[in-house]
Amino acid sequence: MHELKTLFLAGTLATGILVPAAQAQTVREESVRGHVSYLAGETLKGRESASPDEAMAAAYVGAAFRGYGLQPAPGMQGYTQPIDIVRLRLDGAPVLTAGGAAIDKPLLFASAGQPAQGKLVLYAGNDPKALPAADVVMLTGKEGSPLRLAGAVDPSRTRLVIIRATPEVRDYYQRIGGAPRLPRYFKGRQPTPRPNVVALDDAAFDKLAAQEGTDVSLTLPGLVEETRVTTNAIGYLPGTDPKAGVILLSAHLDHLGVRPDGKVMYGANDDASGTTAVLELAQALASGKRNKRGILFVAYGSEEAGGFGARWFAEHPPVPLSDIVANLEFEMIGAQDPKLPAGTMMMTGFERSTFGETLKAHGALVTADPYPEQDFFRRSDNYALALQGVVAHTVSGWAVIPSYHTPEDTVANLDTAFMTRAIQSLVAPLRSLANSNAKPEWKEGGRPSE
Repeated sequence: MHELKTLFLAGTLATGILVPAAQAQTVREESVRGHVSYLAGETLKGRESASPDEAMAAAYVGAAFRGYGLQPAPGMQGYTQPIDIVRLRLDGAPVLTAGGAAIDKPLLFASAGQPAQGKLVLYAGNDPKALPAADVVMLTGKEGSPLRLAGAVDPSRTRLVIIRATPEVRDYYQRIGGAPRLPRYFKGRQPTPRPNVVALDDAAFDKLAAQEGTDVSLTLPGLVEETRVTTNAIGYLPGTDPKAGVILLSAHLDHLGVRPDGKVMYGANDDASGTTAVLELAQALASGKRNKRGILFVAYGSEEAGGFGARWFAEHPPVPLSDIVANLEFEMIGAQDPKLPAGTMMMTGFERSTFGETLKAHGALVTADPYPEQDFFRRSDNYALALQGVVAHTVSGWAVIPSYHTPEDTVANLDTAFMTRAIQSLVAPLRSLANSNAKPEWKEGGRPSE
């Protein structure tokens, strides 16, 4: 049945606006390079989540929206949306003891911001459902990823997880900024529960593994609570028919800022490239004749810290979520994936709805996600909208690029020609959707529930 719906949708879109065989070039590579050079340049120092640098990036995007002739979103007075979040910060080194003796150099990955203690229990398996209910669990298995297993632990059953600091673990620690992930939450709410996760080098790990049943304790001296502001940038292009619905085009502003070792995490691909796509599409779609449908252009704050900007938007949308026809998120479109056809981006969850097929039928350079095992559909800001029923997907270039979350994610390593072609390929399909009566639909079983 969904095949018929897809054909009907594509046909309806085609009658909404005639797409020329050779559309006018409205996305310029020099403009693309100009945006990413500022967003991922020295001035913004990596646009750390909920920082003044992120706010500067949001102000830049908001000013561009205004310059393109977009209006503030309904109910907003300007183009930026500040959101108060609470962040815990650790100013001292974590202290891990076993039998009262300190363990050397524990590497704290994540924490609930609460101390933990209990009898040490060992677990050699790799199934999180079989993990024993105990306050302190040490993962001694040699198969699978200790980080994946630790991330699947139920915090209501286990308060501290100890893993081996393998090269993979240490590399990932640097990719998340070289500092522990501590709770962040909307002001006035409670943080999401999570276990403490600590990694130990081989000598310390093996020594502790020989002490099953001993008393283990983790304390966090120097824990500080602070309120910070994250910022969304929002622009609105009204349509001629208020009842026709709204299209949402989005990306995230922020990245990882400056690591404790002083290295800047520029985040050119992740996600200055996506923010640039939103800017370029805003300029292209705001030019010429007004569209039937309205279009919201949004650059979210604090995606890297927990998707706060998108979650806040989903809870406080400037238009009813039922009016949003579809959401297309842009994430890491700065390089071509060698697995995909030349010039093509992947769409996460492509098979879940008719959206990707329809865009592709109208010339968009998008195709299915070649990495289904990575579950990228749930790992981007589109997911906050998809959970609310909005047909929402993310497009990416090379989703597993080696420079991901490294200091090498710089403008010099972007393929701006690829970006330009990919963004340009979406102009006509999105304009077609904006002038159509048809709506993308979830396929059976495609809409996520949790």
